[in-house]
Amino acid sequence: MADSKTMPELLDESDVVGLLLRQHAMIRDLFGEVEMATGGARAEAFERLVRLLAVHETAEEEIVHPYVRRKIEGGEAIVDDRLREENEAKQLLTLMEERGTEHESFLSNLENLRLAVTEHARAEERYEFAQLVRETSEAERRAMALGVKAAEAIAPTHPHPGVETATENIVLGTPTAIMDRARDVIRQAMGKKKK
Repeated sequence: MADSKTMPELLDESDVVGLLLRQHAMIRDLFGEVEMATGGARAEAFERLVRLLAVHETAEEEIVHPYVRRKIEGGEAIVDDRLREENEAKQLLTLMEERGTEHESFLSNLENLRLAVTEHARAEERYEFAQLVRETSEAERRAMALGVKAAEAIAPTHPHPGVETATENIVLGTPTAIMDRARDVIRQAMGKKKK
């Protein structure tokens, strides 16, 4: 692997870093969409944000973080810091989801969440992704991208604070994902009946 390779060149989603960078950009865009929308449109945009954050973080927790722990020098500390950040964001996201987008604290909590998620993404990009690019082969990153996509396909669609490790996600994730996805279908059906 060439040392001159930089992350912006990795926007190919078949590379785990490119895939995750693209998702970070989508998350940033969704924050803006939620903030600018009102009423039902805000609630729908927030649902998409919640889902993307939940699925994205679960996949990182199952695939990327364990790899970084094992293969990157100082990986244990790097991942522990990211997991702490993820747990804090999940707690706030859960509170916001429970209260709804019409709650008086929604916009201030949205801004706090945006700051936390943005800082978390920057730390991942700086401490995890940059080292993955330097210390892994293209084949390893492509394999991780496939793993991330598979994990996202069966990940919970809502935040679950306290479930941040690969083992917890594997043991609790599938039943939780089934319940989350069933809840999503019921909410969607109930919402359509009201209209």
